[in-house]
Amino acid sequence: MSRKRYILLGIIGLLIVARVLLPYFLRNYVNRVLNDIPGYTGYVEDIDIALYRGAYVVEGLHLDKINADISTPFLIIPKADISIEWKALFKGRIVSEIYLHEPVVNYIYEDQKKKTPEGEPAVVDWRQALRDLVPIDINYFQVNNGKFSYVEFSEDPQIDLVLDHIILSATNLRNVERTGGPLPSRIHATAVSFGGGSVLLTGKIDLMKKIPDLDLEFSLQKADVTALNETFLKFAGVDFARGTFELYAEVAIADGYLKGYIKPMFIDTELLGEEDKGFFEKIWEGFVGVFKFLFKNQGTDTLATKTPLEGDLNNIDAGLTATIFNIFKNAWFEAFSQNVEEEINFKEAKKASKD
Repeated sequence: MSRKRYILLGIIGLLIVARVLLPYFLRNYVNRVLNDIPGYTGYVEDIDIALYRGAYVVEGLHLDKINADISTPFLIIPKADISIEWKALFKGRIVSEIYLHEPVVNYIYEDQKKKTPEGEPAVVDWRQALRDLVPIDINYFQVNNGKFSYVEFSEDPQIDLVLDHIILSATNLRNVERTGGPLPSRIHATAVSFGGGSVLLTGKIDLMKKIPDLDLEFSLQKADVTALNETFLKFAGVDFARGTFELYAEVAIADGYLKGYIKPMFIDTELLGEEDKGFFEKIWEGFVGVFKFLFKNQGTDTLATKTPLEGDLNNIDAGLTATIFNIFKNAWFEAFSQNVEEEINFKEAKKASKD
């Protein structure tokens, strides 16, 4: 056998060995990145390499809060597919795409509110961890059948708000498709909320700026209000026998200036009367019932208001006066529509940022 053949066989052998060992070294690297996130510890179960498409698949990613009182993991991603976006190569850009399959985020209030250990940053810069895991700029991001839970175990009754069946896609995040507009990237998400409500988020964003510009619309429709009873018992001391809760919002950010509103609506609701409630609890519930009767729109049986948001991102002002006025406006002058009003847009925020 000639010397060239020995060299060729040696190179092939090295490539085979490298291919076999690469997942092992990559898994160790990812585990180090996860454990370097301040206040968290994590690991992955396995990593598969797909060299033919420039990808690696992370299986069984777990991330936990350090010193958490609750054993529920903060983040679980059964499968994450990270690869080069090949169609972007034809446009002269090297970017990546990420697909997360059935990710679960559990925000445990008690664990997240713990004091940060001395010497660690109070706010985690998740961008750094993401850059370490995906060194190539992300241009396409998709979530398939995700879940988000917000839980307060220490409350009585316990608060547990869930968004399930989350489908989210974000395209052109690195502006590969040069549309010429100020907001080149699109985001679209749907989910099923607490109480079986339908969630929709749509809009445009520009992540190329330090403070992203964006123009987003959000709606939550037809949620059974009784699913929020634990929350209302905590903050208002009342619960509901029946009814529907809906929420609409619009937000636009331009050059760090925000304009928007949040519009909650209670439709055809009835308070729950319980015999075992105390005297003062019954008085309070009766007062809330009178308030609901006086300030609801009788034609649509809707109690609603609209809270405006405007100002610098470090000093967002929720207008209390406007909120109170809008209660009267909805009750006696004009019923709020059960939809996004499309009155907030990027141009308005841009104009306000220059005033």
